[in-house]
Amino acid sequence: MRIPYAPTTPPETSSAETKATYNRISERRKPRPLIPLDLALLHNPSIADGWNTLLGAIRSKTSLSPALMEMAVSRIAILNGAVWEWDAHAPLALKGGLARAALDVVRRADVVPSGGRERSEEEVEKLAEDEWAVLCLTDQMTRSVVVDDAVFESCKALLGETGVMEMTATVATYNCVSRFLVALNVGEKNGLNMEMPKET
Repeated sequence: MRIPYAPTTPPETSSAETKATYNRISERRKPRPLIPLDLALLHNPSIADGWNTLLGAIRSKTSLSPALMEMAVSRIAILNGAVWEWDAHAPLALKGGLARAALDVVRRADVVPSGGRERSEEEVEKLAEDEWAVLCLTDQMTRSVVVDDAVFESCKALLGETGVMEMTATVATYNCVSRFLVALNVGEKNGLNMEMPKET
């Protein structure tokens, strides 16, 4: 990382508020220890606490399927060159139910949604309609910020109003995460290849 990591436990001289922040983040991570992302953020416990609250809601308080959520996060990692994010979330996409062939398309595809081209035969064969719609939304939000009406309406029709808001929030949040990870080289993985997770 480009700056030292914060300590894994709050220093003895820490305020009660800082200790409480460490505890909240540790509770969300259980049974795992704090991860490099946490230790980068804990340079400022207030930012780390807000980040933890937002990510906790995105990760566990939405109606989104784990497969679609993790597919979107994995695609953001590909588009932004966030190897650490890919390594963390691509296995979760598979665990959440995304087909391995679909994840490989997410990793390799050059998606140009609505108005750019028709879906390739591989994309039609390996991605379900909702997966394609979320992939297009993710690409447009990540690459150009502006989302075509056709792409948004397709996602809304498949996910519902609440679901499309949750997916939009997820994509926005994980773009923030990936940019933080890459800029600070959290986990020291910048520049490494993004490989498909090993089969279990």
